[in-house]
Amino acid sequence: MAVISVKTVFEKINLEPISAIAEVRRPVLGGYASDLLSCAMRGAKKDFLWVTLQSHINVVAIASLLNLAGVIITEGNRPAPEVVTQAEKEKVILLLSPANTFSIVGQLTALGIPGE
Repeated sequence: MAVISVKTVFEKINLEPISAIAEVRRPVLGGYASDLLSCAMRGAKKDFLWVTLQSHINVVAIASLLNLAGVIITEGNRPAPEVVTQAEKEKVILLLSPANTFSIVGQLTALGIPGE
């Protein structure tokens, strides 16, 4: 299977990138979905996309700590400006979608991005 980039993902499923745009050539090796930060800490891996409706600052901290490929924030949630600023600082790619988590995970799966 060919490795897909964050850029390809957001172009194919119509996501809005709002931070760390310079990093969009990062590879995506898998995906994980959860709204519980503790579950994301346990289940998400380096170069995974994390799909969540959470949009607060701790999402950026976890994405940075785990060196995730990016975070897809669903259901039209939009992080506060200070969250976007922190994401830029830590080079965390935040992508937005009005779709729900179930729909986004289905689209990621259709692109060939595996879960665990």
